[in-house]
Amino acid sequence: MFNRFYKPKNNGYLCSCCGKRHPDLPRSYGCDAPYLWFQAKPEEREARFRLDSDLCVMDGEHFFIRGNVEITIVDDTQPFIWDVWVSLSKASFDKSVSTWTKKGRENELEPMFGWLSTALPCYSESTLSLKTMVHTREVGVRPFIEIEPTEHPLAVEQQNGISLKRVQEIAEIIKHSKN
Repeated sequence: MFNRFYKPKNNGYLCSCCGKRHPDLPRSYGCDAPYLWFQAKPEEREARFRLDSDLCVMDGEHFFIRGNVEITIVDDTQPFIWDVWVSLSKASFDKSVSTWTKKGRENELEPMFGWLSTALPCYSESTLSLKTMVHTREVGVRPFIEIEPTEHPLAVEQQNGISLKRVQEIAEIIKHSKN
């Protein structure tokens, strides 16, 4: 379900799950569709969803946009990124679509409220339906997704940052998960 995107050059890591040395430590993972897409029967998806790499509409009444939850890695120069889907109201979705290719759109659109619509592994509590703010960025760059500050582990990580050890833990969970 999750794909690795950004693979920096590094010395890899010795996996605590399998004991093997893996050649890279990914700093980004993403999901190709919102959670509800994966819950639909495969034979229903074509009729119920309009899905591309950045936008999704389900049943003509549920609207999703893809963006990035960025987390500072306190002992590295690059951030860790979860590539996620967020549900938006129809009005917010329509605003996003209407400015999709417009230069300067990041200065035109206010942050929009949304609900996180990706089930991220590696957290003791579900990440589904966390409150977010979607911050539009320049054309060609996915929106920045700000998780509402709460005690949820994902929100805490976005606020405080994570260590490379935590990045390795995430890599091990994803690499060795059955999904």
